Parts: sequence; structure tokens; C-alpha cells
Amino acid sequence: MVIDTALRKFIQDMPKSELHVHLEGTVQPELLINLAEKNDLLKLLPSDKVEDIQDWFSFRDFPHFVEVILAVQNVIRTAEDFALIAYENGAIMKEQNIMYRELTVSPYNHTHILGKDININDILAGLEEGRNKARADFGVEMRWVFDIARNFCFGESGDVYDPKPAEETLKYALVGRDYGVIGLGLGGNEVGCPPGPFKHAFDQAKECGLYSLPHAGELVGPESIWGSLEMLQADRIGHGVRCIEDPELLEVLKTKQTPLEVCLSSNQCLHVCDQLEEHPFPKLNSLGLMVTVNTDDPPLFNTSLVREYELLASLYGMDRVEIADIARNAFVSCLPEKDLRSKLIGDFDNWYSSAVYV
Repeated sequence: MVIDTALRKFIQDMPKSELHVHLEGTVQPELLINLAEKNDLLKLLPSDKVEDIQDWFSFRDFPHFVEVILAVQNVIRTAEDFALIAYENGAIMKEQNIMYRELTVSPYNHTHILGKDININDILAGLEEGRNKARADFGVEMRWVFDIARNFCFGESGDVYDPKPAEETLKYALVGRDYGVIGLGLGGNEVGCPPGPFKHAFDQAKECGLYSLPHAGELVGPESIWGSLEMLQADRIGHGVRCIEDPELLEVLKTKQTPLEVCLSSNQCLHVCDQLEEHPFPKLNSLGLMVTVNTDDPPLFNTSLVREYELLASLYGMDRVEIADIARNAFVSCLPEKDLRSKLIGDFDNWYSSAVYV
């Protein structure tokens, strides 16, 4: 379906909130090259040409994607780098009318896995500087989700659980509450890494006022989502699209209105769903689940949040009423302080009630 000019402009102008996007995955190829040059780390990249980096962002499978994102993370070396990435993210938000983003960061990867000379204070200082400058210059808001990369908690055989990455990430998240950290996440490869062993960390996170925001139901089926709901007390589910395989789970998610952070282009690029025309998103929406639209790692998947909303129109024939309802879901499901959340919802409703596109 071809999107008419009025609908395209409606999507561009529409205030947006995004719940599932990785900060390190917002780095555009040009910025990635600049950071690598600054830090004398071009050897970590396949080339110093933008088109070659774009070609590099073509993934055989999820483990290959992890290799690439770790290389991207490895280029980020200083508090100033984090500040610049956060600020540049703010500029992109402004261009797309994204008023609010919850960005996932994997701090343990930076402090331990990649062998860098950086600590959590550096990371928090950089994030704080970047988001404050972006707020001042662009009028956008960011909050952080500190993410446990689950595959680093298990041995290669998958039968040895190391709690250190989870426990350290939890410590970082608790320290980061004064710097905009709102939740504890669980990312990485779901295969062979079930949610159960992370219960202790998420129990403590919830007790201390953090939200539980695990990825589930992307590479593994409904059992991953059930485990996240029952063991991790999940407030939202990252991805969650494989709930379509379990009618009982669909009913639970609908009844509880547990938000799903759906990432269409990501699902296609990582072979969760080979054809977006066959993606379960429209079915989940028609069943009354609380679905939201997200980019995951936009330059890595050659997308933007505007483009993801355009897919709803071009692939599924959704009109502006349906698209606005889904966009509103993301404001309803976001998790900043209550006053900001109320303001964001009110601003969206005021915009929509006065929007005229012919």
C-alpha cells in the first residue's frame, strides 16, 4: 500500500514515545567511525567508509549480531563518548518528534566484558551530561534501562550460571537511580539462558523501586515470556511476539494489559520473522493486547521510528486513528515519574485532538 502525503506527514509530526531502543545501537555509522578514529580503534571496524559499515550491519543470525554490537560498544571508551552518543540521540529524537525515549544500556559489557578502562561513574556522568544537554537543546526526555546481557552469565555449555554480571548490573542500576535509571533489563541471546536464574536480581530491583523490563519471546517461545512474568515480575516485555504461539498466554497479556515492545524491522533482520507481511503485530493489536512500536537498534536495522510507523500503514493498511492509538500506547506504557508521564500523555492527546491533515 502506498502511503498518501497527508498520512505520511501525520506520522512525521505525531509526538512519539519509544520504549525499546539500545543506546549503543543508536550510533550512526558516521559517528561510529569518528569515535573509532578518536580512540585509535579503527581496527575494530571493517572499514572507515560509511557504506562499508552499512554493509557490515547485515546479520547472518543473532550470535553474529551480538558480535557486531559488542564491537560497536568497544569503540565507546570515555564519559565524553557516552555524553556525545546521548546528545546525538537527542538530535535524532528531535528530528522524528520522539518526545521521550527509554534507552537500554549494558554497563557491565563496558566495565568488565570488553576490558576497557572505564567505570560506572564515568558511564553515569556521560549519560547525565548528554541527556541534560539534549533536554536543553532539543526539549526531549531520556531515561535509562540497565541491561544484563544474559549470555555472559552462562558457561559455553550453558549449564554453569555465574551471578556476577547480574549482581553488578543491579548495583549499577541502583546507583543510577539518581541519574535517570528506571529499570533493570535482561537482554542477549535467550537460547539456553532462561529467566529463572535471574529471579534474585529482579526481586531486589523491584523491592528497591526499579521496574522489571526483560527481553522475552524473541528467539525463544512462550516459555520465555511466562518465565519473565512469573519469575521476574515483568512490568513490560521486550519483543514478546512469540506469545502468538500460546492462546492462554495471549489471554493473560490481554487481561493484564502487559505492554509488548514490538520491533518490526529488528524481527525481520534477525530472522524472527522473515516476512513482515506475516508478522503477528496486526493480530496482536486486533486481539486487544497493549502493543507498542520500537526500533531496537535503528541504524543497525536501517530504520527509524518514523519508518516503523509508516510500516503500519504500508504493510497493514492502518489509518491515522489506528496508528495514533498505538502511538498513545507507548505514552501510557512509559515509566518515568508520574508527573512527566501525565504531561506526555496530555500533550499527545492535545496534539491529536487538534491535528488536521487533509
